[in-house]
Amino acid sequence: MENVQYPHIFDFSRITGPIHDWLMGFLPAWLTTTVECVAVGVGLLLVYALLALFYIYFERKVCAAFQCRVGPNRVGPWGLLQSFADMFKILIKELIQLNHIDKFLFALAPYLVIIASMMCFAVLPWGDGLQIIDFNIGIFFLIACSSIGVLGILLAGWSSNNKFTLIGALRSGAQMVSYELSIGLCVVTMVCLAGSMSVTDIVMAQADTWFIIKGHVAALIAFVIYMIAGTAETNRGPFDLPEAESELTAGYHTEYSGIHFGFFYLAEYLNLFIVSGVATLLFFGGWMPLHIPGWDGFNTVMDYIPTPIWFIGKAILLSYIIIWFKWTFPRLRIDQLLSLEWKYLLPINLFNLALMVCIITFHWTL
Repeated sequence: MENVQYPHIFDFSRITGPIHDWLMGFLPAWLTTTVECVAVGVGLLLVYALLALFYIYFERKVCAAFQCRVGPNRVGPWGLLQSFADMFKILIKELIQLNHIDKFLFALAPYLVIIASMMCFAVLPWGDGLQIIDFNIGIFFLIACSSIGVLGILLAGWSSNNKFTLIGALRSGAQMVSYELSIGLCVVTMVCLAGSMSVTDIVMAQADTWFIIKGHVAALIAFVIYMIAGTAETNRGPFDLPEAESELTAGYHTEYSGIHFGFFYLAEYLNLFIVSGVATLLFFGGWMPLHIPGWDGFNTVMDYIPTPIWFIGKAILLSYIIIWFKWTFPRLRIDQLLSLEWKYLLPINLFNLALMVCIITFHWTL
């Protein structure tokens, strides 16, 4: 769809549309669709892998800065190739065959985790006309896909036939199911403000002002709760009870090695980007540039910055905040973690949803 209100924003359908028409010129419709799906899948895998490698390096550098260290600095200039070296190392590691495990479920678990992560990844809007999946219930699809990941973690812990992995899996199941409620209510709160579950409609509704400003205090409360719940949903510190090294070795993936362990590792970092990307979509306009009503010259300059840079930049900034959480706060006990959700975040979320409905009903939005 051509952007009429802000014509300087580049519409990527100007590229994808002619490519589609060119393929249709000499291929049947079914083969054109197949070729496009394969190309999109390869591109998705490539971006997925590169983002994971970047996030591994990014967190190591941020962690080092908090601890007054240098971080990776040996492999490549400024340690930039350290993540690639680790990737090649994990790819050539042996897959250890264990006895007394459920071999089918043990092998299936990491694939469930990575598939759930990739399906959520596909919903994120990277730019105007640059989105893999776009339909009228995109947010509902994203929430549904995100719920699959916990099944992989539970299967990994149970099928390993190990007391440490089982405890880690049970902790993770309780934690993720609990905090999904807060994430869901935060999403519903912002969907009420947008008036649509379409990812594109949510972005376009923030063309004049981002929801974090337009939604007043209700949007701010929803954002704070979402960031806390999103950190817990990704099993990151200070909510990393399922992987507590001092108690459970590595938690639910203790028995995994090689590429299977790599899948869990990869999904953890990509879930960090997905949580940040959804926060960008719901609160900070997704790929939409910063627009200030009345500042036409400023808005025009902002429109010339490519939309993927806006989206990725916002997501990385929010990811930095989540990483900041991990290296600042001590790990919670399991009872404190669940009490935070059920006694505090959930009641506040329910009140905040009612507050957002009042804001919309009485037209108090900016």
